[in-house]
Amino acid sequence: MAKEHRPLAALAVYLPPNTFEPIAAYLHQYKVQLTITRERTSILGNYRNAHRDKNHRITVNGNLNCYSFAITLLHELAHLLTYEQYGHRVQSHGWEWKAKYAALLVQFLEKKAFPQDITNELVQSLQNPAASSCAEDGLMRILRRYDPPPPNNHLLIEEVPMFSLFRLKDGRIFKKGEKLRKRYRCEEVATKKVYLFSPVYEVVLVAGSG
Repeated sequence: MAKEHRPLAALAVYLPPNTFEPIAAYLHQYKVQLTITRERTSILGNYRNAHRDKNHRITVNGNLNCYSFAITLLHELAHLLTYEQYGHRVQSHGWEWKAKYAALLVQFLEKKAFPQDITNELVQSLQNPAASSCAEDGLMRILRRYDPPPPNNHLLIEEVPMFSLFRLKDGRIFKKGEKLRKRYRCEEVATKKVYLFSPVYEVVLVAGSG
């Protein structure tokens, strides 16, 4: 995994206005080793607790827009705060973590750190935050508005025409099937195995199949 180590002040360019100082204060207080990584397809961020001679460690994908980056970093900071109070005695995304994360969100919502559409979505999630921002479809759709415009053939699963072919970043090709509750049933062309995809997962439409 490629990593990027820079002075803490360099973090400001990844964050929305008026958020660097309070976030930096948390990082200083808890002696966090923050690493900005290249894009990872499976996770946006990660937290590892302090252990022996190692400090708390947080990684965040550096390709995220500033609002996605801030939300991901707050998510991981909530893990740190939960560990500081409870150690390993609680579930990773149990009510203890949800309370810490919600409190952090409120702190930054009060600073008006996010545009109104993101703020509205975050307020709705305060009572029961998801284990990952990727799991909150509404939030993912709104955060995507602040990404650079994607190429024309890059679509969300929900935008791919039914029964069309799409490709993942690892090269695998799937055919889109029907929606089962919250996810789409899709068949991998090469293996005929069936996978369930989030409607807001970004894929590449295979030319000529749409």
